[in-house]
Amino acid sequence: MTEAVPLTETHRPTEARPPEARPTEARPPESALLGQRTRPHRPDAQAGTDSAPPPRSLPAGLLRTARPKQWVKNLLVIAAPAAAGELFTVHALTELALVLALFTACAAAVYLVNDARDAEADRAHPTKRHRPVAAGQVPVPVAYAVGGALAVIAPATAAWLTAPAVAVLLTAYLVMQLAYCVSLKHVLVVDLVVVTTGFLMRAMVGGLALGIPLSRWFLITTGFGALFMVSAKRYSEAVQMAGTAGATRALLTEYTTGYLRFVWQLAAGVAVLGYCLWALGEGGVPHTSVLPWRQLSVVAFILAVLRYAVFADRGTAGEPEEVVLGDRALSLIGLAWLAMYGLAVANW
Repeated sequence: MTEAVPLTETHRPTEARPPEARPTEARPPESALLGQRTRPHRPDAQAGTDSAPPPRSLPAGLLRTARPKQWVKNLLVIAAPAAAGELFTVHALTELALVLALFTACAAAVYLVNDARDAEADRAHPTKRHRPVAAGQVPVPVAYAVGGALAVIAPATAAWLTAPAVAVLLTAYLVMQLAYCVSLKHVLVVDLVVVTTGFLMRAMVGGLALGIPLSRWFLITTGFGALFMVSAKRYSEAVQMAGTAGATRALLTEYTTGYLRFVWQLAAGVAVLGYCLWALGEGGVPHTSVLPWRQLSVVAFILAVLRYAVFADRGTAGEPEEVVLGDRALSLIGLAWLAMYGLAVANW
């Protein structure tokens, strides 16, 4: 009886089904398979810009350890002469070029000593291990020797060729920054003050070199503006390291993001207030000026602070020069402010 039962659709062998009827949901697209076969293995693809292989030669390694990308900060040496309208003279440009070179040498000395001291710790870091000293391209004794030589030569040259106050300030900068490398970077709040003071010293040294009196509003605006950027950077690091303790500077685990947010917001407010008091201090418009550039520059200054605060609030405010140069809108606002500030100083 069973042999008479007809073979129905449900009793057909599966191999008789047409190919197009077979399920295809589990098959990955051909392009994905091709991408998996051809994608190269790059273990450092996510390490960031600092994960590039270290330079092969010792001079190149020393140069990279000196952080050339950070040298743009040293342009603050022209801030006080520019604010006083005494920038474009042969004497001023010559003196400021020398001071800029000496301050850059001091900063390079600090970076060399810092990397030599932190070489062991940097080797365990996912990106810092590619630094020349940590990677072995620059031997630790060489980094100490070159850094020490620069730390001696720069202040000595300043004492010989510039005003005594410049040599004193450079020496104070070196002592403070080396103390930061050794211990102060592990002290709450003090680490923020030291880094901020480094920016303030850069802004002061040009005025000291040319004998220009430093306005209290200039010092307040520069100091709190620097604190705003430094604390915004720390806040961003704290946000990005959430859940990955030990991946960055240990002191951040002792700060709270709420505290760092309070610091950069407070610093931004004081910087804006100081700038407004400077800009509105004279109360009227000089008769030689076409427009009230001094007062108008307040708008650009506040816009720049607000734009920078966007990155701080997002937790993406890294190195200040990278934030400013990496955002087109912020760069344009900065250029507009610089133009109006220059016109105000020149009374055009």
